[in-house]
Amino acid sequence: MATGRSFGSFFKEKRIELSLTLRQFCEKYNLDAGNISKMERGIFPPPKSEGLLKKYAKLLNLKEGTDDWYLFFDLAAAETGRFPRELMEKDVLKRMPLLFRTLRGKKLTKEKLDKLIRIIKES
Repeated sequence: MATGRSFGSFFKEKRIELSLTLRQFCEKYNLDAGNISKMERGIFPPPKSEGLLKKYAKLLNLKEGTDDWYLFFDLAAAETGRFPRELMEKDVLKRMPLLFRTLRGKKLTKEKLDKLIRIIKES
C-alpha cells in the first residue's frame, strides 16, 4: 500500500512528533531554518547525500532498521530519482528493466498497484 506521503511532509511529521517547532529544531541542531522549511514544503528536494540523510534521520530520532527509517530513505530516493541502496545489487538491477517494461505495458489502477505491493510483501 502506497503511503502517499512526500519526504518533506514525513520530515515535518517526525519533527512535530519531537514537539519542536521548525525554529526550535533548527536552533537545537544548528540548521538553516529557511532550507529546512523549503525541504519540508517540497520546494527543495531531499538531500542526495546518504551521510546527510543519516544525520537528519538521527536528529528526527528515527531508529536504524525500523519501518520509519526505511520509509525516510525510500521517500528521499524516490523523490531524487534514485534506487534505494538495497536494490542496487546486480541481480536486482538486471531485472528492473523487465519490471519497468511490464508495468509500462499495463494500465495499473491504484487497486492493481496495491495488489502487486501486497503480493511482493507476502513473498
